[in-house]
Amino acid sequence: MELTNKVALITGGSHGLGFALAGTLGKRGARVALVAREQSALDEAVQSLRKQGIEALGIAADVADKHAIYPLLGEVQGTLGAIDIVVHNASTLGHVPLRALLDSDCEVLEQVFATNVLGPFRLSKAVAPAMVVRGEGALVHISSDAALNAYAHWGAYGTSKAALDHLARHFASELTDSGVHVLSIDPGEMDTTMHRDALPDADPGTLERPENVAERIAQVLASNLAAHHGARLLASQIGERA
Repeated sequence: MELTNKVALITGGSHGLGFALAGTLGKRGARVALVAREQSALDEAVQSLRKQGIEALGIAADVADKHAIYPLLGEVQGTLGAIDIVVHNASTLGHVPLRALLDSDCEVLEQVFATNVLGPFRLSKAVAPAMVVRGEGALVHISSDAALNAYAHWGAYGTSKAALDHLARHFASELTDSGVHVLSIDPGEMDTTMHRDALPDADPGTLERPENVAERIAQVLASNLAAHHGARLLASQIGERA
């Protein structure tokens, strides 16, 4: 996909991988819309991007809130134009410090799924039909190693990411030959606030920088996306495949 003048909507865009990806796509000519819950962090992120000459829009919204979906999409489309790329990056761990499933509140599990699964579902459901009409688009789901492997105390997050992966596979099966390409990307362990919340004793020097992962994701988006339709990619291997 040619990224120049494409509109990319990135959830969880005020920090970490989302912010890094906004900068990377913006430098490649895309117009970026960042969605995040905290207004102050969002304003700072957008200001930083605009100083780099990137056309950026910030929208304070919670993707877990079903009533926020259409208003935020309307603002993006009314300001930047039709949405070409959606990156489902917003995510929550649930209980911090992490807890075993037997010690987890049902309401917290519901909130994790609302953010990590239902939010992406609603956004895709609202955006994809217009992409199908235009015959082009991309839905990118940010996954995790925890989607495939069971780690003690990661149950809420891990099960939600497994569901997100399967959601992507189903969308891919239903959108084959539509021009809308769907994929999941496991970014690996990154030096982010979320990782520090989950594993505060981890050595940052052993973790990948979000900017490096963002570059690999941008490489995939700028490639022949049809070759990745329905795939689950590891960011660490993207340079070998894209």
